[in-house]
Amino acid sequence: MSKDKKTFLICVIVARFYLEHRARSNDGLLISRFCPDLSTIMYGGEAVASVGAIEFYNCFDPTSHFPFLPLFLTVDAFRRAFHLSLSLPFCNSFLLLLFLILFSCLANAISFQITRFSPDLSTILYRGDAIASVGAIEFNNVDYLYQVGQAIYSQPVPIWDSHSRKVADFTTHFSFTIDTQNRTPYGHGLAFFLAPIVFQIPPNSGGGFLGLFNTSTSDSSQNQIVSIEFDSFANPEWDPPFEHVGINKNSIASSITTPWNASLHSGDTADAWIVYNSSTQNLSVFWNYGSSPNSSLSLKIDLKEILPQWAIIGFSAATGLHVERHTLESWEFSSNLDMTKTSGRKAKEIGLIVGLTAAGAILIAGGVIAIVVLRRKIQSAKWNPEMAANLTSSMNDDFERRTGPKRFSYKDLASATNNFSNERKLGEGGFGKVYKGELIDLNIAVAVKKFSRGSKQGKKQYVTEVKIISSLRHRNLVQLIGWCHDQNEFLLVYEFMPNGSLDTHLFGRKNLLSWSVRYKIAIGLASALLYLHEEWEQCVIHRDIKSSNVMLDSNFNAKLGDFGLARLMDHELGPQTTGVAGTFGYLAPEYVSTGRPSKESDVYSFGVVALEIASGRKSTDPMPTHEKSETGLLEWVWDLYGSGKLSSAMDGRLNNDFDLKQFECLLTVGLWCAHPDRSLRPTIKQAIQALNFEATLPNLPTKMPVPIYDVPNIISSSAEPLITCTSIDVGR
Repeated sequence: MSKDKKTFLICVIVARFYLEHRARSNDGLLISRFCPDLSTIMYGGEAVASVGAIEFYNCFDPTSHFPFLPLFLTVDAFRRAFHLSLSLPFCNSFLLLLFLILFSCLANAISFQITRFSPDLSTILYRGDAIASVGAIEFNNVDYLYQVGQAIYSQPVPIWDSHSRKVADFTTHFSFTIDTQNRTPYGHGLAFFLAPIVFQIPPNSGGGFLGLFNTSTSDSSQNQIVSIEFDSFANPEWDPPFEHVGINKNSIASSITTPWNASLHSGDTADAWIVYNSSTQNLSVFWNYGSSPNSSLSLKIDLKEILPQWAIIGFSAATGLHVERHTLESWEFSSNLDMTKTSGRKAKEIGLIVGLTAAGAILIAGGVIAIVVLRRKIQSAKWNPEMAANLTSSMNDDFERRTGPKRFSYKDLASATNNFSNERKLGEGGFGKVYKGELIDLNIAVAVKKFSRGSKQGKKQYVTEVKIISSLRHRNLVQLIGWCHDQNEFLLVYEFMPNGSLDTHLFGRKNLLSWSVRYKIAIGLASALLYLHEEWEQCVIHRDIKSSNVMLDSNFNAKLGDFGLARLMDHELGPQTTGVAGTFGYLAPEYVSTGRPSKESDVYSFGVVALEIASGRKSTDPMPTHEKSETGLLEWVWDLYGSGKLSSAMDGRLNNDFDLKQFECLLTVGLWCAHPDRSLRPTIKQAIQALNFEATLPNLPTKMPVPIYDVPNIISSSAEPLITCTSIDVGR
C-alpha cells in the first residue's frame, strides 16, 4: 500500500470512528449511509448528502491555525467546524477537527457551468438587489436609484498554493446584457471580480463604484481585489473620458482600458471570456456581440501578490443617479489548481503528520476525557436551577441541529462588544439591549441582542427567535448569525445593519430618505411578508411588524427583524388564539379583541407602516383635523382619501420631490391593508401586485368603516393570556 493510500485510509478510520461513536453513545444508532431526507441528520451550511456520504463542500486555508499543515478550508468553514467541535464531547471534537483537516487535503479544482439561474440555486449567492428572474440574474430594478446587486459563486476558489507557490490558471465565460432603455445619460456598469472570502458589499458603493468600493476604499492599500469592468458611465474622478472595458487591481481606477459603447449594443447579448495564464501572468478579457469580431484587453498581473490563497468570484453591478438594466444569462468557470496533486515530499510530510496526529489523538483523548468530565460536572453544579429547567440538554441539541446560525460562547461575544460597553450600545427596549460587535476571526460587524437577566418573557422570545428565524432564508429578512445561552445570559447575534432602523430615518434625526428609497423599502418589506406567509414551508405570523423592526442595510434595502413574538401555523389552518402581543398603533382591531393573530393582522400592520413611510408620521401621533379634534394617522389619511386630498399627506420634508403616482398608490395600498374589516383586506401578494402596478387599486369607502369581527368564546388552551398589557410596547 502506498503512503497516499495509507493517508486516505487513516482519514476514513478517523471519520468512521467519530460517526459510529457519536451515534452509538447518544442514540444507539449506526448510520452507514447518508441521504438528503435522512431525518436524524440536519445538514448545515454547505453540507449536502451525496452518493451515500456527506459532502462538506467548503474548502479552507488553515495555516494560521495549524502551521504544520497546508491550508485547504475557508476560514468560515473552519470556524463552523470549530464551533461545532466545542459543543461535542472532547474526543469527538478532536477527531472531528482532525478528520476535517485531513479530508480537506482532498480538495479538487473548481469547475462549473450554469445555463439557467433560479432563486433556489444553491451554487449562487444573491446579494443586495440581485434576484433570479426568468432563468437569468437581474442585478437592479430600473425604477429605483442607487442599487447594487451581486451574484457570488457559493464556494471559495483556490488562487494559489502556499507550499508549491503554484498559481491557478482559470477561464470563465459568461453571457450578459446591458440595456440602457433609450435613456440619456445611463449607468453605471457590470464587473466580474475576485476578492477575499470575507468580502461584502461596501456601504455607499452604488454608482460608479459598481458595488466594489466606496470613497474610503477606492484606492486603499488594504484592498485585495481584481475586477474586469464593463463601465457605461465615465466618472471624471477616476475614469477615462469615455465608456470602457477596464482591468482593475486593488482600485476603482482601471490599470488599463479600451473604449466600449454600451448604448451601441443596448439590449444585445454579449459573450465574454476572461482567461488567466499563470506562466505568463497574463490576464485577458475577450468579448463580442453575436457574429461581430472579438474585442480584447490584456494586463500582466501576478495574482499571488494581490489576492489571498482562497477567493470568492462573482459579478457586481450598480446604478446611481442614472440607471440601466444589467442581466447575467449564463456563467461557466474552470480552474486547474488541484490541491490533491501534492509533491512526493509533501505527501510524505502529510503521511508522517497523519500518523503522529492519529497516535497523539489516541494517547491524549483518554487522559483528557477524565478532565473534561470533571470540568463539566463542576459547571453543572454551578448551573442556575431555573436555567436548567428552561434550557434542557434537548433544547441545546435542537438548536445545534439547525442549519445556519451557530453557537457562540459568552466570552467571545463579550470580547466582540468590548464587554458590552455603553459606547457599543445601539439601542434598548423592554427585552434588553443591542450592541455593535466585531467578530475578529470573521472580520465582520454584528449586532448582539442581550436579553434582560431574569426576564421569563425574554427567554421565551429568545427560544422562539432561534427556532424560527434560523430556518428562514430571504433577502429581506435580517440574518441570524448565532446564539448563546451561557452563564444565565441569553444573546442573539445578527448581521449588522449600517443604516439602522426605518423609524430613525422617518421620525428621528438620521438622513432623510428620498422617495425612491422609501418605495423600495415598502416593496422589500412586502416581499419579506410574502415569504413568511406563503413561500416558506409553514406560515409564519410575525405579530410585531412596525417601522422600528424594519432594518436597513448599506444600500437601504429593507430587512425585517425581531421574530421573538412570531408564531408558526400550517398553511391550511385558520388563526389560533395566542393572546395579544405587539405594539400599540400597529395592532389590527380584531386581533386586539379576539387574541387571534393571522396573516390578515400582519397585513394590517404592514398597511400602517406603509402609511408611515409615505407620510413621515408616526401611527400614534395625533393628527389635527378641520374640526379642531385629533385623530390617529389611519383615520386622518382615510379622511384625506375620501376628500380627494391624498397629496396633503405627503412628508413635507421631501419638498415635492416624489412620484405622485407611486405616492397615491402606496397610501391607497396602506389603507386597503389596514381596512378595519379583515375580510376586505388584500393578501400581501395582492398588495405587492398593486405596488408594482400589476393590478388595479381598489375603490375604498370615503369614510373609514367601523371594525367588524366575531368575538370568540373566552375558552383557550393557549399558554398565553388573551390580552397581556406587559407584552405590548407603546409607540415603538
